[in-house]
Amino acid sequence: MKLRSLLITFLSAWMIVAYATQVQEAQAETVEETISTSISMVSMTEKREMEISFDFGEKVDLDELEWTFGDKRLEEWKMYNAKDKGYTGAQLITFSEAPSYVEGSTTVKATLEFDLLYGTNNLAPRSIRVLYPEFIGDYKLSVMNKNTGEVLSKQITYNVYDEYLTYDQLKPELDNITEEANALNDRFIEYKSLGQSYEGREIHFITLAKNQEAVDKYLNQTLPEALENPASLLKKIEDGTIGDYQVPIWFNNIHPDEVEGVDAQVELLRMLAEDDEITFNVVNEQGEEEEIILDVKEALDHAIFLFNFTNNPDGRVHNTRANSNGFDLNRDNAYQTQQETVVVTEEIAKWSPLSFLDLHGYVSDFLIEPCTPPHNPNFEFDLLIDNMLNQAHAMGQAGIANSDYDSYAIPYLDYENGWDDMTPAYTAIYSMLHGSLGHTIEVPGLNQQSLYAMVHAGLGAINFVLENKDELFTQQLELFKRGVEGEDNRAVDEHLVNQEGIAIGRDRGENANFFPDYYVLPMHDLQKNKWEAAEMVDYLLRNGVKVERTTSAVKVAGVTYPKGTYLVPMKQAKRGFANAVLYKGDDISDWNNMYDAIVVNFPDLRGFTVEEIRVPDAFAGVGTEVTEVTEVAYPQTEMPKNKGHYVIKNSNNEAVKAVNELLQAGKEVSVTTANGNGYNKGDYVVKRNDLLSIKDDYYLEVVELDNKSRVEKLKAAPKVAVVGSGVSLFVLKQLGFEITSVEEADIIVDDSGRFDKETILAGKSYIGIGGRALNSVQQANLLEGFSFARTNFYHEGLLKTSVNADSILTSGYSAEEKFYHTTGSWITGVPAGAEVLAQVVDTGDYFVAGWWPGKEQVQGQVTAFTTTIDEANITLFANDLVFRAHTEHSYRLLANAILLDEVQGKQKGKDKGKGKEKNGR
Repeated sequence: MKLRSLLITFLSAWMIVAYATQVQEAQAETVEETISTSISMVSMTEKREMEISFDFGEKVDLDELEWTFGDKRLEEWKMYNAKDKGYTGAQLITFSEAPSYVEGSTTVKATLEFDLLYGTNNLAPRSIRVLYPEFIGDYKLSVMNKNTGEVLSKQITYNVYDEYLTYDQLKPELDNITEEANALNDRFIEYKSLGQSYEGREIHFITLAKNQEAVDKYLNQTLPEALENPASLLKKIEDGTIGDYQVPIWFNNIHPDEVEGVDAQVELLRMLAEDDEITFNVVNEQGEEEEIILDVKEALDHAIFLFNFTNNPDGRVHNTRANSNGFDLNRDNAYQTQQETVVVTEEIAKWSPLSFLDLHGYVSDFLIEPCTPPHNPNFEFDLLIDNMLNQAHAMGQAGIANSDYDSYAIPYLDYENGWDDMTPAYTAIYSMLHGSLGHTIEVPGLNQQSLYAMVHAGLGAINFVLENKDELFTQQLELFKRGVEGEDNRAVDEHLVNQEGIAIGRDRGENANFFPDYYVLPMHDLQKNKWEAAEMVDYLLRNGVKVERTTSAVKVAGVTYPKGTYLVPMKQAKRGFANAVLYKGDDISDWNNMYDAIVVNFPDLRGFTVEEIRVPDAFAGVGTEVTEVTEVAYPQTEMPKNKGHYVIKNSNNEAVKAVNELLQAGKEVSVTTANGNGYNKGDYVVKRNDLLSIKDDYYLEVVELDNKSRVEKLKAAPKVAVVGSGVSLFVLKQLGFEITSVEEADIIVDDSGRFDKETILAGKSYIGIGGRALNSVQQANLLEGFSFARTNFYHEGLLKTSVNADSILTSGYSAEEKFYHTTGSWITGVPAGAEVLAQVVDTGDYFVAGWWPGKEQVQGQVTAFTTTIDEANITLFANDLVFRAHTEHSYRLLANAILLDEVQGKQKGKDKGKGKEKNGR
C-alpha cells in the first residue's frame, strides 16, 4: 500500500509539472511584449553592442531568465571554426554588461555584444560566401521568466551589413524610394524590367532624370545626332550653341554575389532621388580631405542616371557568380548567348552612356580600371585613356575618404599586365566600344566599409562627369566622328604595345586602314551558313550597328553581289564594335600573362561567310541601291516538289534540332552513308510528311533523295549524360538532345576531365572535349597508344585545320576549317586503327588569332580522332566544341558524334573488313 501511495504521489506531481510546462509553452507562444533595444539590426561584418531594457512588471530572479535569439539560447550561438568547418568556435552573443535592475524600478537593463560570426569582417572568401546567406533574416530576441513562462521579445534583423537586400526585398525597396521621392520632389523616376532571367525573375532597371523631356531629348535628338552627325554637335559645343543637354551615367552589377554592387546602387538611387544635396569627402593630391557638396537638382540639369541593379537576378537569389545555366555573364557580353546578357547589352547600346561603372569585388587593392595592356585595337584608346584615368582617380579619392581604406590601385598605372581589356567579354569593356568611359570597380572585401567605398566611388564619378561634361562629351563625339569619317587615327598606335612595351600599333597588314570599308554577308550560294549570317545581322542591329541590304545586284571588284546581300558599312559611329566582333582577331602570344580568352571572331566561330571590301563607297555609287535594315529577314526552308523522301543537309545547327525533334517524336530518320546528288555522307533522310510538320520551325537546306543512295536508319533518340560543365549541358539542350543520368545514358559527354573508366568499359560511348578530358583518358590508360601534350590549360587559339572529309563524323564540314582551342592541348599519339578526324595544317599560317605561348608546338598536330573499345565509340577532341556556347560552328562535330554513334560503329566494321581484303592482296 505504501508503494502504491508513493506511486500516486509521484504521478500527481509529474502531472502538475507537465501541466505547468504546457502553460508556460502556451504563454511563450501567445504572450509577447516589446523589449526596448538600442539597435534593431546586427551585422555579420561589424561587432555591435545592443543596449536592452524590459520590464516584467515585478522583480524577478535574474538567474531564472532564459535568453534566446531565434530558436537557440544565447550560449548555443557559436562562431564558425574554419578548421572544423562548423559552428564550434567561441560564443557569438555574450553580455558585455550583465542583466541588472535600474535603481528603484522593476526595469531590467543589459548590454549584449554580437561578435563576428566568421571571425572576420570580410565575408569575401568563397569558403564563407557560400555559407553566410542561411543566417540572413529576422530573429526574435526573447527573454522568458522560467517561473511563469512569460516571454518578452523583439524582432531583430541579422544581416550582412545594414543596407544588404535580398532579391525579394529589392523591388519593394525601389518602390519605396520612388514613392518617397515623388512625395518630396518632381524628379522623373521610371522603372522597367529589361527582361527575365532563365528562372523567370525580372531584371530591374531605373532611369532617374530631371524630367521626361530630358530623357526624350537625349534618346530622340542628342544621341541620334551624335551618332549620325557628330561634327555638327562638336561645332555647337565649340561655339556655345548646344544649349541644355544631359549625358547618361550608368551603374551596373553583373556578379550579384559581389554584393555591394547591388546595394551601393540602391543607396545612390536613394540619395539622388530623395536628397537636395549630397555631401561627401575626397582626398586631394596632397592627401588632404576636402568636402564636396553635390547639388542634386543641378546634377539633373546635366546628367541622366541609369541603374541596372544586377544582370543576374537568379545569382542574387542563389548567391552565385554564375547564372542558373552556369554561365559567368561577365564573360558573355560579346558572345551574348544568355538571355540576361542579350537584354542588358541591347539597353547599353541604346543609351551609349558617357560613363559606365560596373560594380564588383573582391580585390584587396581596391581596384579601379582602366586596364593594363594589351588593349583591344578597336578602341579609340587615345581618346579614352586620359579621362578614364582622371575618373578613376576621382572615384578612388572619394572611396578612400569615406571608408576605412587608405589606398586604391589603377591597373593601367600600377600593374604590368594580367588585367587587360583585350576582350570585350566584360561589361565595362563592352561599353567602351560604345564610346563610354568604362570601369570595372573591385572593392576589397565583403563588408560595410566596402559598401561605403563603392557608394562614394559612384559619387566621385558623378562629380567628375558634372565638372567636365563638355570635355567628356566632346571626347565621345570625336570618337564617333572617327567612325563616321572612316578615320584610322595613328594616335592609337602608341598605346598598342607588345610584352616588351614597344609600340606595335594596329595590325594593318598591307592595308592603309585598319578598318575595311565594308563587311559583306552574302546570302546566296557563297554563304556557307545562311541561318548564322542572319543571326549575325540581328546581333549587329541589337547592338546599335548600322546594317544595309542591297535592293539590286551590285558589282564590286569583279564580284557581283545579288539583291538581298547584307552590308555593314564601316563609316559609322559604332564601327569599333562592329570590327571587334567581325575581324579575325590578333595574335598576342608574346604576352606572358592574360586575364581571359580574347578571340571573338563571329564568322569563324559561328561558321558563316563574311567578306572584307576595301573599296571606298563601293556600295554608294551611281546605280547602286541599298536600304537600311531595321529587321533581319531570316531564310526559310524551301521544299522540293517530289513526294518521296528528302535529305536534310547536315549544314547547320537547325538541322540537328529538327532531327532530334523527329527522333523524340518516334519518327524515322536515316543518314546517308555515301555522297549523292546534291548531298553528302552524313546528311539526314526523312519522310515528306515528317518534314512538313517541322519545316516552318527550322531553317533546313533540303534536297530530294536519290533512290540509289545508301542510307542507314538511326535508332531511337540517343540518351546523353553530361559529366562536364554547365555549358555542355546548355548547348546539348539547345540542340534538342535528351539529357539523362550516366546510368541511363547511351553516350557520355565530358569537357572537364571527370572520366570514369569503368563506365566506358561497360559499353557506353564517350566523347571527350578539350585538354582536361584528354588528360583524364591518358591517366586512366584507357587507350593503348594514346598520348597528348599541352602548354597550359588556359592558352587559346583559332587554328587552321585539315578535316578528314571522308569521315561520317565530320559531315557538313569542308576539307579545311578554322577550329577554336581553349585548353592549349593537342594529340601526340593516336591508337592503332583509330580514325583521325582533324589536324592542324602544317603551314606557316596555321595560327589565326589568340594567346598561346609555345603555339609553334601545335603546328601539324592531330586534334581529333575516333576509335572503339569493344562496342563503345571513343571520340576525343583537343579543340573546344562548346566554349561559352559561342563556338556554334563546332557544335555539329559533337552532334555527329552523338547522333551517328551507332552508324559510326557499323561503318568502322565495314572499313575494317575492307582493310583485311586490301592486306590480303
